Amino acid sequence: MDQKSGDSNGSAPKSMAIEHKAYARIGLLGNPSDVYYGRTISFSIRNFWASVKLEPSEHLVIQPHPFHDMVQFQSFDHLMNRLTNEGYYGGVRLLMAICKVFFSYCKDNKIDLHNQNFTLSYETNIPRQTGLSGSSAIACAAFRCLLDFYEVRHLVKVEVRPNLILNAEKELGIVAGLQDRVAQVYGGLVYMDFSKEYMEKFGHGIYIPIDISLLPPLYLIYTENPSDSGKVHSTVRKRWLDGDEFVRSSMAEAAKIALEGRTAILEKNYSKLADLMKRNFDLRRSMFGDDCLGALNIEMVEIGRRVGAATKFTGSGGAVVAFCPNGPDQVRLLEEECKKAGFVIQPVEIAPPCLNEVDLKTSTTLDKI
Repeated sequence: MDQKSGDSNGSAPKSMAIEHKAYARIGLLGNPSDVYYGRTISFSIRNFWASVKLEPSEHLVIQPHPFHDMVQFQSFDHLMNRLTNEGYYGGVRLLMAICKVFFSYCKDNKIDLHNQNFTLSYETNIPRQTGLSGSSAIACAAFRCLLDFYEVRHLVKVEVRPNLILNAEKELGIVAGLQDRVAQVYGGLVYMDFSKEYMEKFGHGIYIPIDISLLPPLYLIYTENPSDSGKVHSTVRKRWLDGDEFVRSSMAEAAKIALEGRTAILEKNYSKLADLMKRNFDLRRSMFGDDCLGALNIEMVEIGRRVGAATKFTGSGGAVVAFCPNGPDQVRLLEEECKKAGFVIQPVEIAPPCLNEVDLKTSTTLDKI
């Protein structure tokens, strides 16, 4: 028998708009081992977000954003500057892709949907090319809107949702792992174990929320002009698939860093946390190389290290998360150095967990933790 949504026959049309936010994400420890059956710790932050609004409408409309999906320009120079700084793609393609994945999933799992149409629109203030998961935030927020519009939140397991968001991005050729989507689906601070045996058996990892109050004050460093990011294509994935011993052992160590980091956070062992953050970046640098990481990205890490802070990428580059274990004086030094270098620095505002009671009831792992 087909699973039914709350309004499967369309007899009770919806009239209220639905709006959801998804926050930017910082990878604290373990990345990039999530794509290599590893472990990570990530969290969502209030500093930046994407918001999607779904409004019932006569036709199904994916509404372009007036800035991020711009197709009208003042001049050729305006067009060229836009493409250089913002790239070719806005959020419309993400909204279309998540709709396709959502509808396909419901069809494959015999979840009936009502036939009312809607208009999707979005806003985002997540800086582009900063490794803060701006694309997945748009897809995640849109996915939440679809769950509520069709009243099927109770029929889609929370552990499965990051996979569906990732599948939407894969539709567009975006290469990424699950950790960003897990952090944005769950909210707050999350430890993730992507062990191969578990992933192959269940199709998702083990996701364990951690109390956000256990984290010390952290800082976000980024540049408003990330064009100097690494331009050399990485060969790490191929080397890992080919069984390269150095890459395999380095990824295993990155995964171990997340495991040790979970214990350090739970025990409030912040000196250990600082050491693990530094080691995590060193591992990434040794695997990918400076040309791939980019001089500007490396400088953001080094500027923190010069004042004794622990620094590492938030993702694949473009932004850095910093921890100053020596307190306010060290923070002031870091702020001064960032200002001199032209980098933006701001305190991290960690977003709280965002799962509601319905979400928790769909989980097959949270009740076993």
